Amino acid sequence: MRIDKNNIKIILILLVVCLSLGYAYINSDLNINGTAQVKHANWDIHWSNVQVSSGSVSASTPTISNQTTVTYSVTLTNPGDYYEFTVDAVNGGQIDAMIDTIDSKLNGATITTPPDYLEYTVSYYDGIPLQANQLLAANTTEKYKVRLGYRTDIELNQLPTTNQNLTLQFTVTYRQATNSATVVDHSFANQSWEAIIDNVRSGNTSNYNVGDTKTVDMGTFGTHTLRIANTSTPSECSTTGFSQTACGFVLEFADIITTHVMNYTNTNVGGWPASELRTYVNSDIYNALPSELKTGIINTTVVSGHGSTSGESNFTSTDKLYMLSTHEVYEDIDGDTSSGIDYFDTAYNNTRQLDYYKNLGVTTSNYLGAKKKNNGSNSTWWLCSAESANPHYFYYVVHYGGTGSSAYSPIGVSPAFRIG
Repeated sequence: MRIDKNNIKIILILLVVCLSLGYAYINSDLNINGTAQVKHANWDIHWSNVQVSSGSVSASTPTISNQTTVTYSVTLTNPGDYYEFTVDAVNGGQIDAMIDTIDSKLNGATITTPPDYLEYTVSYYDGIPLQANQLLAANTTEKYKVRLGYRTDIELNQLPTTNQNLTLQFTVTYRQATNSATVVDHSFANQSWEAIIDNVRSGNTSNYNVGDTKTVDMGTFGTHTLRIANTSTPSECSTTGFSQTACGFVLEFADIITTHVMNYTNTNVGGWPASELRTYVNSDIYNALPSELKTGIINTTVVSGHGSTSGESNFTSTDKLYMLSTHEVYEDIDGDTSSGIDYFDTAYNNTRQLDYYKNLGVTTSNYLGAKKKNNGSNSTWWLCSAESANPHYFYYVVHYGGTGSSAYSPIGVSPAFRIG
């Protein structure tokens, strides 16, 4: 009988494999040897670093006892008086923690609604509410803000008729963190306007980045987006006659709020200060902003260019809100100072490019970063710079990002302002 060679090969291979496995099983040991040490891990949640906020009524500084209890005593005499302090919640241990429960008591009873005359809040330093499951990671600190105020936005019959002695107790209970722990978002977008204004005024802006955005509800104008356009204050901002519009902490609308003419008559006489758009922006648009934001908006010295009308020179106005100038958006890099915006905007050298547009490299030939949208579509938007070559026109940003000029066309309104 003939034997098929292919079958023989298969048999031999199987035999070799079987023999090899058998040899390994009989003669080899596989060992894993090691040592381990589990070190001590401590649980350490405590209060630290009490700081009374400026503007608070005079009172003794809050004290910390046993690292876990903050005690304070204050008298609020007149409506509008308040007492506010911050305190650090410290996780000094090696175990992640998270908030388990929050309990606020007034005269021994859990508070559901404070008395009409009392403002009483405990939040993170930036106004974000405390909530269960928020993370306090090992070796980290979160800053809380306690505010007690005598309210002014109340009716006469809501005022107390006798002195009120109040005992207030706020308790945060922590437990070991689980997978349900949530990280607190302290970004610009998530902070309250009150916290943002406080941080800007105190110089605590390291967490704010140029380009960060935050939505704002403007009532009948709808919801729009503000972005940080500038945070720097270079030495040129201190030069006599220099516009302050691109100095310090500047917010601008990242989109277009509405449309409006610069002037219903075809003129740039009187420049930005005499324009109908300036009046509209500093009344209708300004009044539509939330009251808590308006408290932080400061008066800004605006230096703007003039048209060709005889006798006119650059204009200076003081505004809450203002339209940007050509130079605050574009850097003119054509090298020719006898043409272009560095010539036809007579106030070009009285201001500087905003950090936002500088970071994007926006120039008169690279202008895509200047585009803004109106209801989702690229659209034109006004600048405050008059065009010196004629007595009619103001500059605007065209929908594709370049510059154009007009006076009475209904064009996009997208102003800026400063907090300080």
